[in-house]
Amino acid sequence: MTGPGAVRVEATGETVGEAKWAAVRQLEQLVPGLDRDRVEFQVVTEGERGLLGVGYTPAHVIAVAPAPPGQDAEPAGSEAASDAREFVERVAAAIGADVTTFVAEREGTVTVTCSGRDLGLLIGKHGQTIDAIQYLANAVARTAGRENEVVVDAAGYRERRETALHRMADRAAAEALRYDRPVELEPMRAPERKIVHTYLSERGDVETHSEGDEPDRRLVVSPAPAFGEH
Repeated sequence: MTGPGAVRVEATGETVGEAKWAAVRQLEQLVPGLDRDRVEFQVVTEGERGLLGVGYTPAHVIAVAPAPPGQDAEPAGSEAASDAREFVERVAAAIGADVTTFVAEREGTVTVTCSGRDLGLLIGKHGQTIDAIQYLANAVARTAGRENEVVVDAAGYRERRETALHRMADRAAAEALRYDRPVELEPMRAPERKIVHTYLSERGDVETHSEGDEPDRRLVVSPAPAFGEH
């Protein structure tokens, strides 16, 4: 399954099964409504566990799936997409992260998805590195006069982090309502504060505001006035 109607990604894992799972997760980010039964795999290497961690090599697979109607196949061909991919690859190489990239473009958003065994290095502590790369990629795009948004992801990291932030927000909202008092969240960067604020703004029973200075600025979740009155 190759050619203009296919989306191709590469992934690694401790086993072939884990590598295939990682590849499917990437495809799900790139192909809405992915039919897993139509995904084809090529095993590049089966990997070796090594002895006591020495000589370890990951399993490496290539996965190919049909592109959804109206979406160009691998790689997205615009200059904006090509530049974003090149920028991420150059930064990854500069920090010593050996990754494979795939770029897709949809509705004004260019998404550069990275895979490989060095994703921890690329993501950084609490996502600081990958957020910084994404920020710089968008700054470069703006400097070039482009209006598209650039998203830098790593094997579904963005989705997992957003889910974790939603859970944290739900717990804080429940505590604020239960005890009728403000609840402070852990310090977050501006993009993550925006995710939590947007998520909780849809509830109507709590409200949020930010306190403190960067990098310790945090969100405070409080009962909305109508819900905090007894």
